[in-house]
Amino acid sequence: MRPNVGFATVKLLEDAGCRVEVPELQSCCGQPAYNSGDFASTQAIAQQVIAAFESFDYVVAPSGSCVGMLKEHYPQLFATDAGWRNRADQLAGRCYEIVSFLHDVLGIEDLGASHTGSATYHDSCSGLRELGIHAQPRALLAKVAGLELREMQDSNVCCGFGGTFCVKYPKISEHLVADKVGNIADTGAAMLLGGDLGCLLNIAGRIKREGREIRVFHVTELLAGMTGAAAIGDAETGGKSS
Repeated sequence: MRPNVGFATVKLLEDAGCRVEVPELQSCCGQPAYNSGDFASTQAIAQQVIAAFESFDYVVAPSGSCVGMLKEHYPQLFATDAGWRNRADQLAGRCYEIVSFLHDVLGIEDLGASHTGSATYHDSCSGLRELGIHAQPRALLAKVAGLELREMQDSNVCCGFGGTFCVKYPKISEHLVADKVGNIADTGAAMLLGGDLGCLLNIAGRIKREGREIRVFHVTELLAGMTGAAAIGDAETGGKSS
């Protein structure tokens, strides 16, 4: 849905000195099935994912939601299966969201990025509540030359996406995203950043429907200097990264 996020993630990791591999046998983490109560399908998916990543030192993803699934929910899936529970626990201990990995594991404080303009940051529910990601993106963004980071009101409140939540409860979801876009607009920031694509797609859609001129990017895209691509929700222009 947003290949640029993957490319930005690989660039950040390689620039930090990591050797990056993307296993072809990986699949979705299984969260849609899990959230819908289909635990049998989720277990089958989880077993494939665990096997695909078992040989790596770390598993890093540009999504607090996906990492939360691997780290917090995989072990619960196999509570009654000692063998798979052990394998799930081993994987969970090596899983990190990209910004958390760069800041907390590698100890990076300054990525040498630059961007002239203003931005505000949305804290996704999974990243914030399951993984404790709040200070890390702000610390790295504070070192971006030329960037003015403006905090919005209720940055830690749900945007209304919540995976299947927005389908089950569309009226509540619509109310939440309207409030979120209002708070973003109140900052006067030209750009919205975040760490989960589901949230960003939801918010970008509302921004477009309201006719607002606010560009939306995943935080990795800005940190990697790759905001030359079309913003989330905008038509592709074929422009080069900058």
